[in-house]
Amino acid sequence: MATSTPTRDAYAPPPRGSQHKPAPRRQNWRSRLWRFDDKASPYAYIAPFFLVFGAFGLYPLIYTGWIALHRVEMTGMNQMEWVGWENFDRILHDSEFWTAVSNTFVIGVMSTVPQLLVALGLAHLLNYKLRASTFWRTVILTPYATSVASAALVFALVFRADGGLLNWALQFVGLGDTNWANGHWTSKIAISVIVIWRWTGYNTLIYLAAMQAVPSDLYEAASIDGASRWQQFRKVTIPSLRPTILFTIVISTIGSMQLFGEPLLLEGGTLGATGGNENQYETLSVYLYNYGWNLGHLGPAAAVAWAMLALLLLIAAVNWLIGRYVRKSAV
Repeated sequence: MATSTPTRDAYAPPPRGSQHKPAPRRQNWRSRLWRFDDKASPYAYIAPFFLVFGAFGLYPLIYTGWIALHRVEMTGMNQMEWVGWENFDRILHDSEFWTAVSNTFVIGVMSTVPQLLVALGLAHLLNYKLRASTFWRTVILTPYATSVASAALVFALVFRADGGLLNWALQFVGLGDTNWANGHWTSKIAISVIVIWRWTGYNTLIYLAAMQAVPSDLYEAASIDGASRWQQFRKVTIPSLRPTILFTIVISTIGSMQLFGEPLLLEGGTLGATGGNENQYETLSVYLYNYGWNLGHLGPAAAVAWAMLALLLLIAAVNWLIGRYVRKSAV
């Protein structure tokens, strides 16, 4: 009887030499693609920000610096004449520029200091358990949601010399009328009130969020030691909020350097606005606006913009040094 040749079991593993191995080229290609994706993906995610910043932030900044070195008129944008530092020398020797710098600094101090103090107090009150706390926080933030044009126009009616609400109240108590827009200090007070009203709620919520991040163990330990609420506020809350307070100071300082809508609309929002009949509340932004749009001299206007940038960097450096000193003294 014929015998069949033995066959290998179908389920037995194949010989060692006959095992199928993946192609090394295909495996290397996949590993290279994975490594490229791992390294390039973060840059692809943040690329839109840098593209938008380059188009609407960096390019206008550089082009403004280029215009500041030329004589350019609004009526002839294609005609540029190189003048070097002449535009900067022109504004630095202009007394109106230094008046605008002084007005900007004074209004910034008059609006920032009360604003942050009131915001800190309101945040301390909202930090306690109150009924309808969400409602009160929404009410606090409502002025911030109001446009600067609407707020400035309403307050312009309040501070009107003839028939204004504030003058009516002063007459009612027998204090007489006040020409708020034409006075040197009253005009600054009026603009500061608008800024305080609009931005206090914003800073209040920032302080409130920082207060809620303070560990409750600190307050419990202070309470056990017999500290009152005022002492807890001074010894626990304020030291914990130092970075946040420094942040709000920097942000408020930058905002005060860019004040434009409030002084412009206080005068009525006319195209020829100059910040008062004697430039008593002309800020740097209004001064830039007058050079660029009213007079049509784009070169000096661009120089003013770069001067504002230099002042902001100087103020930021001072704030950084103060914050560094405070942190070292706290340690």
